[in-house]
Amino acid sequence: MKLNILAIATIISTLGLAIPAQAANTDDIIRLLNTNACTECDLSGVNLSGAHLIGADLRNANLRGASLEGANLEGADLTGADLQGANLTRVFANDVSLRVANLKNVNIKDAYLVGTDLTGANIVGTNLREANILGINAR
Repeated sequence: MKLNILAIATIISTLGLAIPAQAANTDDIIRLLNTNACTECDLSGVNLSGAHLIGADLRNANLRGASLEGANLEGADLTGADLQGANLTRVFANDVSLRVANLKNVNIKDAYLVGTDLTGANIVGTNLREANILGINAR
């Protein structure tokens, strides 16, 4: 048991996951790292920069103010996720679902968005400058 806790702590520190006080739920971060799924969880303010979240299930997750800079979200499902104020600079988002997600004031500068579904998403104040946007669905 102690070895498992040590291994998880090592993974978190290796990935550089900053867990601000009174923000992300540590159990939710561990669940995401162990299962690549964390629906309706609290990951607000967490640093997931450079993380490989390929195919991750983050439906309805709270990612307010999180940093996903340079993360690989290929095939991830962020339907209904709250990403308000998050940093998605240089994120790779191929075939990602951001349906009805809150992207208000999100920085998506220099990102790669191909086949991303933004149907019903709130993109007010979103910075898409220099982003590679191809084949997105934004009804």
